[in-house]
Amino acid sequence: MVILYIAELVGSAGLALCRKNLDALKKRYGADVVVVNADGATHGGGLGRNHAAYLRKLGADLITLGDFSFYKKDLTQNLAKMPYVIRPYNLVRDAPGRGIGFALASSGEKVAVVELLGQVGFNKTRAENPYQIIRPLLEELRQKTPFIIVDFHALATAEKKTLFALADGYCAAVIGSHTRVQTADERVLPGGTACITDAGRTGSRLSAGGLAPDIVIQEYLTGIPTWSRETDADMAIQGVVIEVDAAGRAITIERFSQMN
Repeated sequence: MVILYIAELVGSAGLALCRKNLDALKKRYGADVVVVNADGATHGGGLGRNHAAYLRKLGADLITLGDFSFYKKDLTQNLAKMPYVIRPYNLVRDAPGRGIGFALASSGEKVAVVELLGQVGFNKTRAENPYQIIRPLLEELRQKTPFIIVDFHALATAEKKTLFALADGYCAAVIGSHTRVQTADERVLPGGTACITDAGRTGSRLSAGGLAPDIVIQEYLTGIPTWSRETDADMAIQGVVIEVDAAGRAITIERFSQMN
């Protein structure tokens, strides 16, 4: 089985890249399931309901979010009706939406995708300890399917690498997201779990996290919080492709960065 993961979409540039490239990438890699992280797809922060439906129409089987999960009210109010959109599992129990999503691969096999949120650096979103829940959660999911992907939306490299080690042998892959910078450390761990510290960003490369750098510079210089504008300079679609065997163990993981 082949899982195609598209790294975090940022703004209209990310959506345009997905529209232009997703179908070709699916065919190139023979992808059975497509997962798209869209936590920054709508104006750089959050995902609107219409954009979620649009990504689904483009071919995303499952859409993951992150710390911006509830930044767009129209999506938050409709998450119960959109099982293909996944917010972090380890939020408070009364949070709207789902933390686990299921997709049927072209082979007919069921694939589970779990979203977890880290604890470092998120001031507006509080999450339960992901390390305490991940193994029992994955053991429970393995009763339903051996094909399990975890999207770990976290800031600190140490957080991610610790979770990789803890999850090794319990799932096919743990894919790091949130920092919007693709790392060059993709690998398959001894227990058969593929991992990468961050899959990257789908949007502008000549930017600050996919957004216009001049406004971000002023925020750093003045200390006054602001929201930058989108930019489409030097665009690229990034992500990873993971090949998984019949037992749910990763065989290979390959990162890609395609400029447009």
